[in-house]
Amino acid sequence: MGSMTSAAVSSTGGGRPDSGPGALPRLTTTVPCEYVHRSSMAEVFLTSCRRTSETRFTLTGQWPRAHAFFSGPDGRHDPLQAAETMKQIALCLAHAELGVPLGHHFMPCDLSFTADPDELAIGTVPSDLSIDADCTDLVHKGSRLVEFALGITIRRNDRTLATGTVRFVCISPGAHHRLHGAAPESLPAYRPSELAPSTFGRGRRRDTVLAASDLPGRWRLNPDPSHPVLFDTGDDHIPPMVLMAAAHQATCALLASGHSLTLTAMSTEFHRHAEFGRPCWIEATPLFAQHPDTMSVLVTGRQDNRQVFGSHVSGTLTRGKRGGAR
Repeated sequence: MGSMTSAAVSSTGGGRPDSGPGALPRLTTTVPCEYVHRSSMAEVFLTSCRRTSETRFTLTGQWPRAHAFFSGPDGRHDPLQAAETMKQIALCLAHAELGVPLGHHFMPCDLSFTADPDELAIGTVPSDLSIDADCTDLVHKGSRLVEFALGITIRRNDRTLATGTVRFVCISPGAHHRLHGAAPESLPAYRPSELAPSTFGRGRRRDTVLAASDLPGRWRLNPDPSHPVLFDTGDDHIPPMVLMAAAHQATCALLASGHSLTLTAMSTEFHRHAEFGRPCWIEATPLFAQHPDTMSVLVTGRQDNRQVFGSHVSGTLTRGKRGGAR
């Protein structure tokens, strides 16, 4: 699968004209939706990938000036968009370069990133990205890749926007079916949270993924299964990006009145999938902050008395309108 799919992906990017008189320029498009497990082309943030050595790859991407979910405060890209992009990089390389067949599933073990808010400003044109990815670990079972890790740097105009690491386990369709069974025929009925979206740093109610509980610092995971971005591919479990959004929103819910949070880093370990139809409880505990203008929070999710994920969220605090993110 390697060389053919690699060539197909590499040929999608560029933006530089081919050599020779009268040559047409290469046209920018996205990598195939299937390689990043998205159904909408609007949700694909990668435009090309190319292997530069046995373990290193260069990719290009683009973030739109406005996005239906990843819109940060104060005219910046949402740092969680960097996390989504890193996830797409891992999936694309797995299929296009590392030999994992389409149809396989992936379970993240961990995803960590650090973003520079000063470099995330949205300009007058979409943000064209240059990306370096270094495969730091490959685990095979026979000839089959079962686990891999990447170190990733995302740049715009030669300036670093975000860096991070990801580790994924590859799961065959048969193993996935044994773990989860058949996909549910219908998803649970959704009831919007009764809390204001600004409680969670959001501007629209359907973008909130948490609802109130009877304990302080604790919420029920409550995403809208029909959300066009968070649930783009008919998932049979709650996607990891929803859990990372829950960690961010739980952190925002701890803010004192009149404060807002600018997310700068998140480190998340995933232990198992969160399943539909059973309560998943999100708890947030403030950690010691070394500076009065910073905030650090440990967020955990538990379902059926078992931990689903744990996330360490960090950011800077400013006074002003609470929330801000759309």
